[in-house]
Amino acid sequence: MTSISLPIFGQGSQPAEEDGVELDYLAMPEEMATYRMPTISVDLNAADLAQAKTVLQQLEQDLATYPANSQTIDLITLDQTNRQFVDELLGEGEVSMLCGGAQTVRIQESVLAGVWRSQRLDGQKQIVTDTLEVGIIPQVILQTAFADAAVQIDADMSALPDGVMNAPPLLAELNAKIAEYQPGAEAHIINLSLLPQTEQDLAFLEQRLGRGAVTILSRGYGNCRIDATATRNVWWVRYFNSQDTLILNTLEVSEVPNVACASAEDIADSHQRLQEILQVYL
Repeated sequence: MTSISLPIFGQGSQPAEEDGVELDYLAMPEEMATYRMPTISVDLNAADLAQAKTVLQQLEQDLATYPANSQTIDLITLDQTNRQFVDELLGEGEVSMLCGGAQTVRIQESVLAGVWRSQRLDGQKQIVTDTLEVGIIPQVILQTAFADAAVQIDADMSALPDGVMNAPPLLAELNAKIAEYQPGAEAHIINLSLLPQTEQDLAFLEQRLGRGAVTILSRGYGNCRIDATATRNVWWVRYFNSQDTLILNTLEVSEVPNVACASAEDIADSHQRLQEILQVYL
């Protein structure tokens, strides 16, 4: 078998136009995160790592029995050696979350999809709680995202700002979808990138929806920023390529956007990976 050349349609592949205009295209993401076995720098002394072994055995059991077990695993009492070992073993996955409120909660998915590490901070930014949790999404996100959210968007259109043209019909559509949404129902997505929206339209939408308490960043094939609005079950989801150019701008009515969630298959895969890790290190 011999190799052949395929015609590639992209920048630089087409003849120049007589008017000097060149073909341009939006750069696509260049990297995608993949799983790697963690590298541990801590000396592997079984006697010194008894705390970490207990934590990881409990985590392995929680992964094996998911979704029957939804308890959290406490890490706050680990000593420095055991904490460092757990830190390096779990690593950082693709999804990070930040919850505002009386106390800030920062959440990081581990390299094991569906294993979430949550740290609650006090007013001095000191860690008050440090826990592991297995699940599609951390429970605190479901509890916090729309705890104080409005049940409907203000629909008063009597005094629209200059330049607002196409936002009002979207607010009416969102209000209808908010009213009929039930947990577990299919998400309703409005693709703002495909609609003729002015800057004033987008600013008006943001003002009427408000800003919620939860921000999520998913770093997979490119970046995705997800912000809870101050309106129940409405999320603002923005996708960026590897050059941080906005490539997709959407509003979503859902419990939590799927792009931020692990799946049952992810959790089953994480269980298998953790078993392999434990065989190597403990």
